[in-house]
Order: sequence, then structure tokens, then C-alpha cells
Amino acid sequence: MVAEIYWGLPVIFYLFLAGLGAGALTVSAYVYLRGNGGAFGEDHVTVARYGAFLAPIPVIFGCWLLIFELGSFQVGDWFKWINLYLVINLSPMSIGTWLLTLFIGTSLVYACTFVPFMPMLGLNREGLKRALAWVNVPLGISVAVYTGVLLGAMAARPFWNTPLVALLFLLSSLSTGTALILFARAMLPGKGADAAAKKGFHHSNYLLTFSDTLLIGFEIVAIFLFLIFAYLTVGDVRHAISVIMLGGSLAVPFWIGVVAIGLILPALAELYYVVPKLVYHREFAVPRSIELIVPAAVIVGGFMLRYVVVIAGQITGPIGI
Repeated sequence: MVAEIYWGLPVIFYLFLAGLGAGALTVSAYVYLRGNGGAFGEDHVTVARYGAFLAPIPVIFGCWLLIFELGSFQVGDWFKWINLYLVINLSPMSIGTWLLTLFIGTSLVYACTFVPFMPMLGLNREGLKRALAWVNVPLGISVAVYTGVLLGAMAARPFWNTPLVALLFLLSSLSTGTALILFARAMLPGKGADAAAKKGFHHSNYLLTFSDTLLIGFEIVAIFLFLIFAYLTVGDVRHAISVIMLGGSLAVPFWIGVVAIGLILPALAELYYVVPKLVYHREFAVPRSIELIVPAAVIVGGFMLRYVVVIAGQITGPIGI
């Protein structure tokens, strides 16, 4: 076991917040591109607006934490972070720097297109909004995948060195981004006074909840494949995975924080309300307490996933090193 933990909470929060914002932007842009003719109907602009306003905030704060972790706030090193732009190569850190910079720029402009009075955007605001949405879907996915590739590129860490980490982070980003939009819609007023507005609100929340349930299902499959791959592998990988198995030092945060709180319980709660609507076409109306608790649990589970993965990769390494 390796005692030193070089990447602590600032890096963990950075990976989590970058994925959270990337997921929210991807969902927002996708829903907007589907348009009024898509499944969300007239409520697609409202859903897209929530995602657009929320997406830049966690990414900007996460990048600030990363700069802090790099020591740029020490006396005499205020501009140390500029080195990230001066060194240009194909390393995950260099590519990620430019991805995040582009993400922050485009997501901020995209959010501004939803502000009612913004004359500097020109007359063809809808055209700009749609063009940015086309850019933001692959850009959001790229940032979400990058957070996993950043870890997976380290061959000396067998816990990280698998493409399943990038896949798992992508699915988690989309799931937590969807949950963030659901949580914000439950927190903020404005469901609409008339029956048509309330019906549109419930229908769009049903689609978001159903999508989140599918994403959680894919996450569970990805985790199963990750564990099976490691269990069937001898040597370093199987040794590394032991820290999250029963009796391991990270077993409790993994099985309770990630699997139970972040995946199983939210999935069961969502299915409880989704299945009657899906099978029997009943009205989808979730109590406000559930609208708040379930997305919050998904978001907490997304953070715990990054915590477990980042710490596990550092306290384990190739046997003999």
C-alpha cells in the first residue's frame, strides 16, 4: 500500500464539478436541439435554460480548485497556472486545459443566449443558440470523458488504467447533470399557474427522470464490468481492486456511498414513479420531497465515485513498488 495521498479533495472536487457541469451542458444542448417537435414539447426551452445557466458554475469553480492545487496561490507563484497554456502537447493535461477553456467560453455565451435582454448577441439569437448547442453536445461529452482519461492514462496505477473509468465517469456526468437540472427545477418556483404549464412541467420531469434511470442502469453495468474484469485478472489489477471489496479500506464509501446511496436507492425511487407512467400511462406527479432527495442522492453518489476512484488509485500500485 502507498501511504502518500498527493491528490486530495481539491482534485476530487475538480473532477466531480467538471463532470457535473459537462453533464448539465450536454443535456441542455441535446434537449434544445430536439426542439418543440421532440419529446419535451414546448417545455424544451425551459429545461435547456436550466442546464445552460447551471453548467458553467461548477466547471469554473472546479478549475479554480485545480489552480489552487497547483500552488498558484502561493506567494510568488500567482501566475503559475499559465504554464498549462505554454506547454502544448498531446498529454491529457494539455488537451484538458484547452477543452476546459473552450467549454467555459462557449457555455457562458450559450447561457447568455437564454437571457431575455442581451442586445450584444445580435439579431439572430436563435441561430447562435442552435450553433452553440451543436458545439456543446460533443464538447460536454469530451470534458466528461477527459476527467476519466486523465486518470486512465497513468499506466503505473492499475486501478485507473482501464477505459472503463472514462466510460464510468461519462455516464456519471450525464446522470449527475440530469439530476442537477431536476434538483434546480424542484428548488426554484415557476411551475406555471395553468394546467397546461403544470402538465408540461411534469412531462419534462418524467422524461428527465426516465433518462436518469437509464443512465444509472448503465452505470451499474459499467461498475459490474469493472469489477468482473479486475476479479478475473491476476496480479496488480486484482490486488488494486481489493481496496473496494468487502474488508477493504474503501469498501464502505464504495458500497454505501456510490452503489447504495448514489445508484440503487435513486433507481428504485425513480422506478417507483416512472413505471406507472410508462406502463399504465398514469399521471407523473412526484412529491416535492422526493424531487429534492433523489437528485441530491445521485449527485452525492457522483462525488463519492470520484472520491473512491481517486483515493483507490493512489493507495494501490503495482505489487513490489
